[in-house]
Amino acid sequence: MKIVGVILAGGQSTRMGGGDKSLLDLGDKPLLAHVIERLSPQVESLAINANGDPTRFDMFALPVVADSIDGFAGPLAGVLAGLDWAAGKGADYIATAAADTPFFPENLVATMQTKLTPDTPLAMAMTPDPDRKFARHPTFGLWPVILREDLRTALQNDIRKVIQWTEPHGCAKVMFNEINAFFNVNTPDDMIKAEKMLKGSR
Repeated sequence: MKIVGVILAGGQSTRMGGGDKSLLDLGDKPLLAHVIERLSPQVESLAINANGDPTRFDMFALPVVADSIDGFAGPLAGVLAGLDWAAGKGADYIATAAADTPFFPENLVATMQTKLTPDTPLAMAMTPDPDRKFARHPTFGLWPVILREDLRTALQNDIRKVIQWTEPHGCAKVMFNEINAFFNVNTPDDMIKAEKMLKGSR
């Protein structure tokens, strides 16, 4: 099975004041660089999903694929862009990761891959949650290239919620027990917390 990676960097970063929060420094390098380092060993090749001027990501020397759906259509539009790119590379699956989540598991892709079955051709990461039993992390998943036209049709019919599209197709819910594994940076306070987490990991 050929799996390629797509980093979803198409968010609007409104709680961070706009702009590309993934280009803000965490430690001694951009937040996005941490995500690239985590995901690249787990996949055969890697791309960034982002809209606007792609040259702002030139420092990473990775292909940048933009949404093909007009307007801000959310993470599913980024998934579709990734699937279209992956189809051109002859890949079977894409593994997605959010550009603002630097501490996700180093065995993310391998663990999710073990949960794929004919009845669950998609996989999504989850963590324990004391209030809701579990928390979904829909930007961290495995997505089959064979479903890209189905997803395109869904987006053209205004489906925007990830769960609304994944559940009818059969989605494996893959539990990762590290509660902070999918900690994401949304605000300046989150960046301060991420700096502390980074120092603690070293």
